Amino acid sequence: MPTPFFERLLSTPTAPYREEFVCSLLESELSRLKVPHFRDPHGNLIAGASSPAAYRKLVETRSQEPVRLFIAHMDHPGFHGTRFRLPTELEVTWHGGSPVAHCEGANVWLASTSSPEITQGTLIQVQLAPHGKAIQSAVVRLADASLHSQFERKPSHLFGGFGFRSPIWKEQGCYYTKAADDLVGCYAMLDVAGRVFKKSRQKGRTRSAAPMIALFSRAEEVGFVGTIAHLELGWLKRARRPVIAVSLETSRTLPGADIGKGPVVRLGDRNGVFDPVGLKVLADLAAKHLPNTPERTLHQRRIMDGGSCEATAATAYGLRAIGLSVPLGNYHNQGYQGGPDCRGPEGPAPEFVHEDDVKGLLVLVHALMRPGLPWSDPWVKLRARFKKSTIGLRKYAPRTGS
Repeated sequence: MPTPFFERLLSTPTAPYREEFVCSLLESELSRLKVPHFRDPHGNLIAGASSPAAYRKLVETRSQEPVRLFIAHMDHPGFHGTRFRLPTELEVTWHGGSPVAHCEGANVWLASTSSPEITQGTLIQVQLAPHGKAIQSAVVRLADASLHSQFERKPSHLFGGFGFRSPIWKEQGCYYTKAADDLVGCYAMLDVAGRVFKKSRQKGRTRSAAPMIALFSRAEEVGFVGTIAHLELGWLKRARRPVIAVSLETSRTLPGADIGKGPVVRLGDRNGVFDPVGLKVLADLAAKHLPNTPERTLHQRRIMDGGSCEATAATAYGLRAIGLSVPLGNYHNQGYQGGPDCRGPEGPAPEFVHEDDVKGLLVLVHALMRPGLPWSDPWVKLRARFKKSTIGLRKYAPRTGS
């Protein structure tokens, strides 16, 4: 069940390379939950280990129990200031995906790298990128002219994104927000880390290393930058136990990945399919803990080829990878599904997710941390069924001799 922290997290300002307030909020909550954590050299937040040395020790400890490397990103598409044209007009550059229609006159929010306090503005003179699929640059007409005197020499310290009636609100079972992608995934990682380490303390293992690492990554929206930089550190190259990368995403809704029908066992993304052994474990867990019935669908399965996710980055670096997604309405604030505060088709609109889908995601993330799952061979029971089907060959055995 999403907690009040869920709403607080989704209300926090963020953009590519401007994840500091989300990161700090997560750090504060990890400390409260007594989950070991640190930042890697590239500013990614790591939970599940207290230092690089503890991280390496965890993955280099021989064990058949794999380390689950959960990955979710702290950023969301948005803009950075570039220069003031007038005291009330700020030129900006866009980073990541965006609406491509009805953007002129749209409301935006702004924060600064020194303060998460939100101020308002209006988007004008919008220029799309040459490929026509996202904004490249624009001008923000500021509601607060005092920003000019504060940031005239450092306009890049201002950043923002599309604004709506509120940073987050709930309506008919859905959370509408300025940014669900991928703060929902970050929330799920935080939740599982808190519970896993609480169980360790209850069992008296106060210094025990649970078999999980949570990578809260930076700048995913501009090319998996934080995750790639983390993998380039080489900390996983000396692993003496299996490592299973688990991408937790908030992904564009597609046919067969519908809002309100449960989390999606992500079979792959635009770049290809994921690890078949890991997916068998995940699919069996989904069938057990979120069983579908003719009356109700509690989980879904699909290749989410509307985009790519950090499981692709993990796969490219030689890791076994699987993925889970919460279906996302109005992906990257584009009005695909419409609804409240939508300015028109493909125009600015709040992203939204269904509460039940978030609950289901939490169920499966916790299930993935169960010890003794058949990561090395989940096909044993299926092979036994297959073997029984060969009995008929005895009756119809080929005749030999003359």
